[in-house]
Amino acid sequence: MRCMRSFKKKNLLYIIVCLCKLSLSTILLPLHAQEVITNSIGMEFVLIQPGSMTVGKFDPTVGKPVGDDKGKQLSPAVYKLAEALAGKAAAPGFRVNISYTYYIGKYEVTQEQWKRVMRHNPSVFQDRSDASRYNKHPVENISWKAARAFIQKLNKLDKHYVYRLPSEFEWEYAARAGATDDIAWTDIRKVAVLSGKETSEKGKMQPNAWGIYDMLGNVWEWVADYYNEKLFADPIPPAKGKQHVLKGASFTGDVKNATYMTHAAGPGNGFDVGFRIVMEIKKKINE
Repeated sequence: MRCMRSFKKKNLLYIIVCLCKLSLSTILLPLHAQEVITNSIGMEFVLIQPGSMTVGKFDPTVGKPVGDDKGKQLSPAVYKLAEALAGKAAAPGFRVNISYTYYIGKYEVTQEQWKRVMRHNPSVFQDRSDASRYNKHPVENISWKAARAFIQKLNKLDKHYVYRLPSEFEWEYAARAGATDDIAWTDIRKVAVLSGKETSEKGKMQPNAWGIYDMLGNVWEWVADYYNEKLFADPIPPAKGKQHVLKGASFTGDVKNATYMTHAAGPGNGFDVGFRIVMEIKKKINE
């Protein structure tokens, strides 16, 4: 469930406008046997098939206290205002078609994988006395430029594939894994590392319906797109901007922002920002 807060003048009473149209199908979809490829440094990639989704749909409703406790009830005028605000905030979204296959990281890039490529470790969460302790945790404290530097070097090391950051739509399509609605809070808690003091080892929570782990929680993930300074993405991403988009929330977050729909911007906190990458198979010259 996602909530939008607005404040009543003078009394500082706030009303919670809750997005209640949630679907349990998000996690309860059957787990598909997706093709997985492992590259030369042990990174696993899940094949994503073409399809479509609706992005930016926002249909808030107004929740009211349950029961007869008058102390919890706000005045009718407040609820009327809330309904008006909900109506103004509602958005139909737009359709996004993914017309091609691609591979996306089964996990976020780990500290071990980063060290193999970059020969150093920028992460905040590491044990100086035991360098291997956090190997399976996602690398963090990563800027967008640092993520690009890793990809550039990986492309030089591994000539079999082409690596890059996912677009925001590629990321969200893979995260949704066929789900058409936003994700319920109870289901977020099954798949996301949240409300913690540090990152978690990869793959400790349940995967999504396509076998991809930690798309929500653990670390925020960079995508290729510039941020548009809006609540939701545009059908065509901006060609330039001050920051790039972050998706998925982190271990410091909660269920309100750990959702596919969250369209955030860098630079973030640093210690909870990482990334995952997309892999493409190189086409043969004669293809």
